[in-house]
Amino acid sequence: MIVFELCCTADHRFEGWFGSSDDFAAQQARGLIECPQCGSTDIVKALMAPRLARKGNQQVVAPQAKPQTMSSAPLPPEAAKLVRALATMQAEALKQSRWVGDKFADESRAIHYGERDAEVIHGQATRDEAEALADEGIAVAPLLFPVAPPESLN
Repeated sequence: MIVFELCCTADHRFEGWFGSSDDFAAQQARGLIECPQCGSTDIVKALMAPRLARKGNQQVVAPQAKPQTMSSAPLPPEAAKLVRALATMQAEALKQSRWVGDKFADESRAIHYGERDAEVIHGQATRDEAEALADEGIAVAPLLFPVAPPESLN
């Protein structure tokens, strides 16, 4: 795949992904490329900075993660009431559950396969672990709100 910076006659800029330069040219000739802002099909490639590969002996520097921004606008009253109700329900359910930490996948399997007595548990699992549990037919669900491990609570 190749990415081109594209521009319409109204100077709206956008990206387009194509299989090759010939693929771009063919779609452009047939009028299949359209500006997402104004709908114009008179599209050309915009000037782009070249993407240069780094040398094999250069150290890779991990990009800094950008913090996710969230709106500071208050929730509508109905939504806020619903969120509070869900948080209360989760807190009540967790009172009847045992924290197993990062052993969640192992504990879930042991309960599912009858190696341990059935009980409600909660803990931590990676996405891969959760998917593997689901593939085995073990019912798991993510918690709606973050839960701190009991040992980290004051």
